[in-house]
Amino acid sequence: MLSNAEGIKGVLGKVYFELQESETPLVQQIKSLLNQLNTFQSYHPDLSFLLQRLRSVQIELQDIADEVGRISDHVNYDPEKIEQLNERLSAGYKLLKKHGVQTTNELLLIQQQLAEKMQAVLNIDEAILQKEKQSAQLMNEGLIMAKKISAIRQQQTKSLEDKVNKLLIQVGMPNARLKVEIKNEAELNQFGLDTIDFLFDANKSGQFQPVRIKSLVAESIDLPTMIFDEIDTGISGEAAKQVGIILKVLAVKRQVICITHQPQIAGKADSHFFVYKEIVKDMVKTNIRRLTTEERITTIAKMLSGEKPTAAALENAKEMVGN
Repeated sequence: MLSNAEGIKGVLGKVYFELQESETPLVQQIKSLLNQLNTFQSYHPDLSFLLQRLRSVQIELQDIADEVGRISDHVNYDPEKIEQLNERLSAGYKLLKKHGVQTTNELLLIQQQLAEKMQAVLNIDEAILQKEKQSAQLMNEGLIMAKKISAIRQQQTKSLEDKVNKLLIQVGMPNARLKVEIKNEAELNQFGLDTIDFLFDANKSGQFQPVRIKSLVAESIDLPTMIFDEIDTGISGEAAKQVGIILKVLAVKRQVICITHQPQIAGKADSHFFVYKEIVKDMVKTNIRRLTTEERITTIAKMLSGEKPTAAALENAKEMVGN
């Protein structure tokens, strides 16, 4: 309405002027006509009716003039205020476009979010203090937990050394020894308060095999599946056979997947999958398929004696698969 206030004010003024303030205002003209007709009222029977209607018109026009004046008085035309409102509307449209929203309510929500962020910035010192308290509390809890873990590690060290050393004898390394060294640190780290070193003395008898420690860890942790890749590196014969036995024991309580080239290890498996490559449309494609019982025996026999296995190798492979 404010944008049309000037036009409304103007037309109301014109109506009031014609009714009341012109040289020959309509209200005054009706009044003059009434006076003239009233002079001859007694001379014609229909003049009384006309006079009555004109009086009604006079009253209605006077009432209209008064109403027009009242309405005009309440219409405020303030160019400066209109300009301010237009500027606010323009700013509002720009903000809607800037923030990619369609309604004022969405814009108000963004304003609230920005106000909350600003308040957070203003209260940054308090927030930092709160975070420092939380950090100190977590650090204290971490230290308590780390001390408990450190104590457990100290208790389990001897047991772990004994188990690993027994396994080393089992895989054909009777002179090898493992020693677990735990050093206490002054500050808490991702491992607690300890630095743990596994010190291995092979006595010039060979390379240590990671599978030994992994098998011990698996016994104490509920792992649903374990994957061993190329664990037969550096071993053969009786050592490989013992590794196969260890893997078979592990497979009693979990799924064990092993990639191996040693027949002594492969022979301990319940199922075998053959991985091979072929060229399809000038592209190398890797495939895997499950072997039948006969294929298992033949494949292990090839691992024992070559691409054309002997009868003895086939018999040996059959015995390995059967066990």
